[in-house]
Amino acid sequence: MNIRRTTTTRRAMTAVAITTGLVLTVAGCGGGDGDDDKAAKKSSPTSPAEQGESDDEKGDSGDAPATDKVLAEVKGEESITLTITSAVRDEGGFVTVSGKVTNNGGRFWAAANWRGEERELNKNGSSVAGANLIDNEGRKKYLVLRDTQGRCLCTKFTGGVKPSQTAEWYAQFPAPPEGTTKVDFQVGAMPPAPIELTEGE
Repeated sequence: MNIRRTTTTRRAMTAVAITTGLVLTVAGCGGGDGDDDKAAKKSSPTSPAEQGESDDEKGDSGDAPATDKVLAEVKGEESITLTITSAVRDEGGFVTVSGKVTNNGGRFWAAANWRGEERELNKNGSSVAGANLIDNEGRKKYLVLRDTQGRCLCTKFTGGVKPSQTAEWYAQFPAPPEGTTKVDFQVGAMPPAPIELTEGE
C-alpha cells in the first residue's frame, strides 16, 4: 500500500510541476510580446498624418513673403507698363530710382526709345539712359548719371524683354535740393510718373 501511495503522490507532483512550468512559460512569452510591442512603437517612424500636422504648425509660424511697394505705375508705348517701387536719396548726392517694366504686348520689346537722344548716349541701346527726373517746383530736369565713357548708371535690357515678361531696372540721377521731395519720372514716350523721394538709411 505504501508503494502505491508513493507512486501516486510522485505522479501528482510531477503533473503539478509540468503544469506550473507551462503556465510560467506562457506568461513569459506573453510578457515578451508586450515588450516587443512597446519597442516597436518607440522605434516606428511618425505617421504621415502626424508629420503633416507638424509641418502645418511650422508653416503657420513662418513669415509671409514681402511684396514691393508701388510708388507709381504708368502704361504707354508698345503696351509697356512701367512700375516704380523705390526712389531713394543717398548720402553721396544722388537719387536711385528702381522698379519693373512689363511687356504686355505680343512683340519683342528692345527699349529703343528709352536710350535718349543725346549723341553721348548712343552706346546705351536697350537701356533707361534717356530717363529724367523733373522738379516742377524748381523747374529743373535731372538726367541719368553716366561715367567718363558715356555709359549710363542705369539698367541695360540685354536681349530685350519678351512678351508677357517682366524685367527689373534702376537709374541714378543727381539729387535735387534737400527740400525737394516730389518729382516726376519720365522716359521715352511714357507718361510722367509722379513719385516721392525717401531718405536712404
